[in-house]
Amino acid sequence: MSQVFLPRQLGELWDIMQENPATAVMAGGTDLLVHIRDNGHAPAVILGLENIDELKQIEMQDGEIRIGGMVTHQQLLQSPLIQSRLPCLHQAVAVLGSPPIRHMGTIGGNICTASPAGDTLPPLYVLNASLELRTSTASRVLPIQEFILGPGQTALVRNEILYQIRIPVIAPHARGFYFKVGQRKALAIAITSMASILHISDDNDIMDCRLAWGSIGPTIMRFPDLEKNFTGEKLNALTLGRLGQSTAQLVSPISDVRASAEYRRLLVRNLPLKILPADSQQSWK
Repeated sequence: MSQVFLPRQLGELWDIMQENPATAVMAGGTDLLVHIRDNGHAPAVILGLENIDELKQIEMQDGEIRIGGMVTHQQLLQSPLIQSRLPCLHQAVAVLGSPPIRHMGTIGGNICTASPAGDTLPPLYVLNASLELRTSTASRVLPIQEFILGPGQTALVRNEILYQIRIPVIAPHARGFYFKVGQRKALAIAITSMASILHISDDNDIMDCRLAWGSIGPTIMRFPDLEKNFTGEKLNALTLGRLGQSTAQLVSPISDVRASAEYRRLLVRNLPLKILPADSQQSWK
């Protein structure tokens, strides 16, 4: 049976880590507890972060929205700041799991699980999020794409935690979207997901285009060079259809129990059209 510690201050956290080198850090526990159940092996020491209030803040500071690593998905869903300024992230947590999962699970846990199907990850990629990581003696900041190294692999080192997510404030007129396709309408792991941020001029020209894709590779996928090719184009079905087709030619998804590679590539081709209102999603051919 594991020994469980629930410190209330970061100082306590560092002391426990120092005294217990093999500690397993637990955020919401929605992934760790499932892993323990499935593998039948519990770590000797579990260090829960749920009582550290410093890790549960959402605030605007120095031109950034800063989200503590222990902020739950439900907090994100209910935050007026997230709703108004980060709509693609808000849309992502709205379709993440079930109400119990959203109340337990945290954004930091979702990031550190480093699943290519993680719902919060594509929005964080297009939002150019960076992560503040801390040990007892130092802190560092990494772009999220440098933090996630592969499925279940991150740049965290021993006795380091994800302290905070930092997101530059985007222009008020920018449009954010998140779409996920699963095997059912709720409680579904993404077969393919897409987050996007678009800056559109008054003349309906695309001034900036960012898209990030989940579940089509070992990590979240972005194609900045391709995105630049669509700067200056009109936002319409023809443009978005070409964008999807061009992206589909770049990806190499796998087949698994949830979907075939061919189906994922088809989704990549068609999902950008979801950005348009339903009555504008006519064929682009």
